[in-house]
Amino acid sequence: MLTSMTTSFLKRLSANDEAAWFELWETFGPVLRAQLTKWGRGRIGQETVRDLSQETLAALSNSIDRYDPTRGARFSTWLLAIAKHVLGDEMDRRNAQKRGGGKANVALDESWMVAAAAERADEAYEAAIFRAKVEASIRAVEKDCDFTEFSIYRMRIFDGLSGKDVASQVGVSEPTISRRLTKVRDLLRSALAKVVATYSFTDEEYKEAERNGLVLNPKATGDKADDALFDEAIGEIYHQQMELRRADQLSM
Repeated sequence: MLTSMTTSFLKRLSANDEAAWFELWETFGPVLRAQLTKWGRGRIGQETVRDLSQETLAALSNSIDRYDPTRGARFSTWLLAIAKHVLGDEMDRRNAQKRGGGKANVALDESWMVAAAAERADEAYEAAIFRAKVEASIRAVEKDCDFTEFSIYRMRIFDGLSGKDVASQVGVSEPTISRRLTKVRDLLRSALAKVVATYSFTDEEYKEAERNGLVLNPKATGDKADDALFDEAIGEIYHQQMELRRADQLSM
């Protein structure tokens, strides 16, 4: 069952909304490039990897109308199936050139949806897709949040400074630091809920946040420990994504 946020986003893609396409590129581009590089096993260069990741997202946009949610494909495996199709076309084209002939690209058909549902991606890929969603929510909050408030959260959670040290650097009291942390944390929870709702096609995907220690509705549990677990998980994911971004930039 697709949420209204997901269907709204899919409609934007169908209408060739450049902003929607860029959101996909910014959020999942590094994950796709890492996966294509892994599959390529040194047979394709980084320029080709970049081109294929763009082709994958373009193919996703162009095949939106054929997505059938009743087939049960996750967003992540749907994306992976299209990437594998695009890479397969590239390798077939290269092999045809070596033989001195040509080969037309094979058109996407409904069979890839079945493959996406049946062929499970490995855990590393699924984890990378989820981290990309978390990073997208962090970017959204950083963009819309008060600069000082987000800086406090960054120093406390991402940089690992103590509340006392952050208070000293910012020039406010520790209770103020605590209140600012709570505000940004709430904004992150709201942003993550929206991102997950946008890039998820199955109930299993909607539950990924909580499985990763990111409780989005702490009032439902009434457990204050959820806040500490949320901050810890966000911090760990943030640093893993920064490593992915650095590796992606170096490869380019």
